[in-house]
Amino acid sequence: MKLLLERDDIDPNKACKNGQTPLLRAACVGHEGMVKLLLERDDVDPGRPDAYDRTPLWWAAYTRNEGVAKLLLGRDDFDPNEPDRSGWTPLLWAALYGQEGMVKLLLAREDINPNKPDDQGRVPLWYAALNGHEGVVKLLLARDDVNPNKPDKYGQTPLWEATHNGKEGVVKLLLERDDVNPPNNANQVEHHSGMLLRTA
Repeated sequence: MKLLLERDDIDPNKACKNGQTPLLRAACVGHEGMVKLLLERDDVDPGRPDAYDRTPLWWAAYTRNEGVAKLLLGRDDFDPNEPDRSGWTPLLWAALYGQEGMVKLLLAREDINPNKPDDQGRVPLWYAALNGHEGVVKLLLARDDVNPNKPDKYGQTPLWEATHNGKEGVVKLLLERDDVNPPNNANQVEHHSGMLLRTA
């Protein structure tokens, strides 16, 4: 790899028929050393997607490889919010998996959008609340630009999902925010999946 990259006539962004560049493939399989070598070339495109619109950072988040993600995020010449064809961003995957370290890395980028939804209208906080990932919920709610009331296309908010699925820890975290709307009118008690939530 080192010998090849020393050649000026090598195109490091040349992709296979599936759109995978050497960098994307290295990120996909978790070869941190290869990723580091490739990113040392100024002409390497760190955000070039494959045929399914999946970027190297998308693959790092999907495969839960924080080392690769950290290397990629060291480059500021690509959009870390780039989604795949279903609208899934790296942050969405990290929130779904409950990967606190990955979420921290992504949120450290000033250009990250924590409210970017997928094609179902579901944002990272929605998925973290759904699965009861309290650590990720805390990280997201610590940001003033996170909208805790963002519903999906069916009108279900993060609080609704947490309540419906009995994620009491997440419900408490959400209700600590002054701007969180309760799932029903005040003074009502809503019963979801064996859990009572007093909204008053």
